[in-house]
Order: sequence, then C-alpha cells, then structure tokens
Amino acid sequence: MSWMIAALAAYVLVQLSIAVWASRKIAGDVDYLVAGRRLGMFAVGISVFATWFGGETVMGASAAIATEGIAGARAEPFGYAICLILAALLVAGALRAKGYITLADFFRDRFGGRAEIAAACVSIPTSIVWAAAQLLALAALVSTVAGLPVATTLLAVTVLVTAYTLIGGLLASVVTDIFQSAIVLIGLVILLIALIDHAGGPMSALGSIRPEQLILIAPGETWLARLDAFAIPILGSIVAQELISRFLGSKTAKIAVRGGLLAGGLYLLVGFFPLAFGLIGPGAGFDASAGDLFLPQLAAELLPTALFVVFAGALFSAVLSTVDSALLAAAGLTTENLYSRVRTKADPREKLIAARVLTVVAGGCAYLVATRGETIYGLVEIASSLGSAGLLVSLLIGLHTKFGDEWSALAALAAGLVAIALGSWVYDIPGAFLFSILAALAAYGAAALLTGARRKAGQAGG
Repeated sequence: MSWMIAALAAYVLVQLSIAVWASRKIAGDVDYLVAGRRLGMFAVGISVFATWFGGETVMGASAAIATEGIAGARAEPFGYAICLILAALLVAGALRAKGYITLADFFRDRFGGRAEIAAACVSIPTSIVWAAAQLLALAALVSTVAGLPVATTLLAVTVLVTAYTLIGGLLASVVTDIFQSAIVLIGLVILLIALIDHAGGPMSALGSIRPEQLILIAPGETWLARLDAFAIPILGSIVAQELISRFLGSKTAKIAVRGGLLAGGLYLLVGFFPLAFGLIGPGAGFDASAGDLFLPQLAAELLPTALFVVFAGALFSAVLSTVDSALLAAAGLTTENLYSRVRTKADPREKLIAARVLTVVAGGCAYLVATRGETIYGLVEIASSLGSAGLLVSLLIGLHTKFGDEWSALAALAAGLVAIALGSWVYDIPGAFLFSILAALAAYGAAALLTGARRKAGQAGG
C-alpha cells in the first residue's frame, strides 16, 4: 500500500509541476481566469468534457446506478451531453464574441450593475456546492488508495486542490484535462473488459442485470418529477460558470461553439462506461451499498495493482480538474463582479492577487459544505438547480432578444430562488426545478411588461 501512496504522490507532483509551468504565463486576471483567451477547439472541447466528466459521473453516477438502477442517475449520459450541446449552440458563441470573463459580465452589459451583482451572488454558492461534490469524490478515491478515513483525506485533498488552483489557474487545468482524458478513457476500457471477464463474459454480464435496474422511473414517481429529473441536468448546467469559462477562454466565438459540440459528443460516448459499471457490478458480486466508494473498490479488486495505480491517478486528475474549475468560477465571479465594483480602479495585477486570495476562501467554503454533504450525486443535483432558473431565463431571453431590462432580470433571479427554495426544501413540491423556471419566466415577463408600460406612459406624459 505504501508504494501505491507513493505513486499517487507522484501524480500530485506532476499536477503541481503543470501548475507551476502555467503560472509563468499568468500576468493578470484574464490569464488566470480564462487562460488568456488562447484555447483552440480541441483544448476547449476536451477541457469542457473533462470538467463535466468528473467525480459525479465516474464515481457518483456509478454508485447511484448500482444502488437504484438507471433511475438513480438517469441524466447519464444523455442529460449532460444534451446540456453541453445546447450550451454550445445557444450561448457559447454569443458570450465569447463579447469578450466577457464571467457570466455576470453579461448581466452587467445587458441589464445593469445591480443585475450583475445579483447574478454573481446567485452563481457563487452553486460553484461552491459543485466544488464540494468533487472534493467528496476526491476524498473517497484517496481513502480507497491510502486506506485512510474519508474525513482525513477530505481535508488533505482540499489543501492540495486549493494550492493547485491558486498556482496554475485555468490554463493548468486545461493542460491537465488533455493529459488525463486519454488515460481515463484507456482505464475505463480496461476496467470494463475486466468487469465483463469477471462476470463470466459478455452474455453473463448482460444476464446479471436485473430487469428492475433498467426502469427509468423511480418507485412512486410522478410524470412531473420525472420530467424535472431530466430538466435539472439539461437546463440547470447551461449557466454554470465552470462551463462558460471554457467558452470565454477560446480564441474565437466559432471555436467556442465547435469546442462545445465536441465536448457533448465525447460525453455522450464516454458517459456509457459508468452506466455499465453501475448495472453490471452488483450482479458480478460487488457491494452496491459501498456508496461513493463503489467504483474505486471495484477497480481495486479487478485491476492488477500497477494498472489500478494508473487508473486511480488518472481518476484523481479528472476529479481534480473539475473541482479546480469550480473554485476558479467562484473566485472569478467574486473578483470580477463584486471586488471590482468596490475597487473600480484595480489593475489586472491587483485583480489577479484578489482572485488568488478568493480561491483560497472558496476552497475553505467548499470544504465546509463537503463535511456536511450527503452524496456526491446529491450535491451535484443541488448545484445544478440552485438559483439557475433565473440565470437561465435572463440569459436566454436577454442574449437573443431586446425584451426586458434590469428589473426583469432581478425579478427572474429572485423568483427563481424563492421558487426552488419553497419547492425543494419547504414544501417538497414535485417538479420543483421546472416550477422555479416557470416562476422566473413569469417574473421576467411581468416586470418587462410593467416597466415597458411605465416607460411609454412617461414618454406620453412628457
């Protein structure tokens, strides 16, 4: 076990070396937060794919499917693949063409300063929760390799990830994404072959899947709750700063669109692996009750030690990339859209220092959330739905039409937050996320019509 820990430590040193290399190319906040806008199509595509194919997919989804069948993680792989494709087609090119650094920059440009601050305040907690989910995945992986309690490894990986992000910024994350994606894909193929062989061959593996595992509908689930379960991954993540930062880091708007489409295709292809592990694993004798440790334990038993170390290291890199992106998202929104409004004359160097300090703060907040979290997949669902309704409605309408103003965006953000809070945590309403989207849409439209009528009345009176 000691040499396995040493091998994982070697992976960590490689990651930190990449971060140190990337730090030499960082002169200001734009370099740190959007990689200096120098990313090509393959860099954007692979990086977006790697960011989304993190702990919640590889480990969280496998564990959820092993326990509950397809109904436990029905968003994989179609939901998030559709999300990436829609984001590429609807928002990537338009946002990159404007030269923004964060999503909240769009709200400032289109709706005004108060909408910018509100959008940032809604987005930051989402990134923190997303980071917490990845920290849990990373801690579970290291716990399996090192044989240490998850609570101990959670603190250790939080310090490591925060330091890595602090040094290298988005560029280090993108370089790591390209390297680890290839290794993860090879590891997944080898692991699937090993699992099928362990199950007695392809026919026996398929035969071990119980019919109830293939049911998309959870017991007692209504059609509204079912629709809501698909809407959260498809619609909720379109406005994620982690995704948008990759688009904004591309060289051109066209590259942003093509990179997003490439990411969606890759996700659709590779996302079937966790689905297979979750369906075949329990029938092949692996403990579905292991929770988020299900996949690491499966890999540890099936793979030769040397291959397991490589696989664990690549999986470590994959999760590291995702949590790094979430911390950068929180730090970027806080720096560019809150700190910069207080320090209006701050130069790029000052904002870089602020972004790095706020990265550390974001890491601490994510750790606190992770210590109180439930499962990886549960945290991801919270992150995908928390406050995203108002952001989504305002972004899509504001980006593609001239309908609505500052009050419209503010009303949509407020209505979306109130609706998801009431629907999810107070009254447990089926279809709470869809309810929040409808509430945000109604609030946006009502405010737009009301302010439009007042404006016309003022012009007539003048």
